[in-house]
Amino acid sequence: MPTSRREFLKYAAAGAAAGLAVPSGLGFARPAPRGRSLRILVLGGTGFIGPHLVRHILDRGHTPTLFNRGRTNTHLFPDVEKLVGDRAGDLEALKGRTWDAVVDDSASNPKWVRDSAQLLKDAVGTYLFTSTRSVYSDYSKIGMDIEGPVYEVERAWVDEGRELSYGPAKALCEVEANAALPGRTLIVRPGLIVGPGDATDRFTYWPVRIDRGGEVLAPGDPANRVMFIDVRDLAEWYVRLLERDAKGVLNALGPEAPLTYAEFLYGIRAITSTPLSFTWVDTDFLLDREVRPYTDVPLWMPARGNRAGFNRFDLTRSLDMGITYRPLAVTAYDTLEYHKGRPAEQRERLRAGLAPERERELLAAWHAAQG
Repeated sequence: MPTSRREFLKYAAAGAAAGLAVPSGLGFARPAPRGRSLRILVLGGTGFIGPHLVRHILDRGHTPTLFNRGRTNTHLFPDVEKLVGDRAGDLEALKGRTWDAVVDDSASNPKWVRDSAQLLKDAVGTYLFTSTRSVYSDYSKIGMDIEGPVYEVERAWVDEGRELSYGPAKALCEVEANAALPGRTLIVRPGLIVGPGDATDRFTYWPVRIDRGGEVLAPGDPANRVMFIDVRDLAEWYVRLLERDAKGVLNALGPEAPLTYAEFLYGIRAITSTPLSFTWVDTDFLLDREVRPYTDVPLWMPARGNRAGFNRFDLTRSLDMGITYRPLAVTAYDTLEYHKGRPAEQRERLRAGLAPERERELLAAWHAAQG
C-alpha cells in the first residue's frame, strides 16, 4: 500500500483513465452555514450511518440529540445530548421535546416507524427516513427514477404482526412515516451504502481482495454497471437537505458518471501497488455454479430481465438536489485503512465475497473450460 499521502495520490491518479479524478486534498469538509442552527434528533446515531451523520451535523454548526438504547459505541460524542430508550417500546424520553428535524436511519420495522412518527408528528418539522432502493419491485427499466414500481403493502399488516422481507418492510415504513406527517417527510432511498465502518463487508471485500493481489476473479461483463453511495456522501447530503428544508422522495445512488465494472475494479486497483491480474469469468459460467450475485460477488448484478436497470438509475433529481460524490479511490483507500484497523477475526473472515479457496476453484474450472 502507499505509505504516504503523496504516494496515495500518485496511485489514485491512475484511476483518471476511468473517470476517477482525485482532488488535490483528501478532506471533504465544507464550511459551516451562516444561517439558522438546526436542532436535529437522530434515532440511533452509533451504528454505521449515525456517527458520520452526527459528526457532520456538528461540523455544520447544528445541534444533535441522540436517541438509542445506550449499548453500542457509548464512548462516541461525549458532549452530545443522549436520550436512552428503545424503538421496540420505550419512547418515553422523546416526550415533551421539540426539534427542527428527526433523522430515522435505524428502522426496518414498520411498527417502530409508526410509533416514533406518531409520537413526533407535533414535535418535529421534518421526518427524514432512510429507506432503501430495495423498495422497488421491478428494475427492468433502464433509467428508472422514484416513479418506479414500489412494493404495495397494507398498513393493517403492522397490526397483524406479519413477517415481511426487507424491501416490502421498508416500503411499509415509508407509508407509516407519510401517514403520520403528510407533506413533512423526506424519504431517501440509498443503494448499497459503503465506506469506513461498514460491517457487512459487501464493498470492503473488493479493496481487501485487490490489495491481496494475485489472480483476481472478475465477474461477468466488464461493461456491466455498478452503483453505490459512500456513507459520508450520504451523511453530508442529509444535512444539506435538512438545511434547505427539502421534502419528498429521493434516490441516493452514485457515482454521478455510472461506472462499468471494469472501471470499478481498476479504480480500486489504483490505490495499491500489489501485483495482480484480473480474469474475467463469464456470467453464465458463474450462475451455473451457483455463484450468487451481490453476495458471493459483491456489487455484481447481471443486467438481465427484471434486473436490467438495477445499476442504471436516472440520477438527475438527486443531482439537482445537491448530492455529491467523493472519488472511488478515496472511498476504497479509506475503507481498506478501516479494515486494517479491525480486530483480527474480522480481518481474517469477511462476511461477504468469495472465500479464497472458492475463488481458486472457480478460476481453475474456468481455465480448464477455456482449454
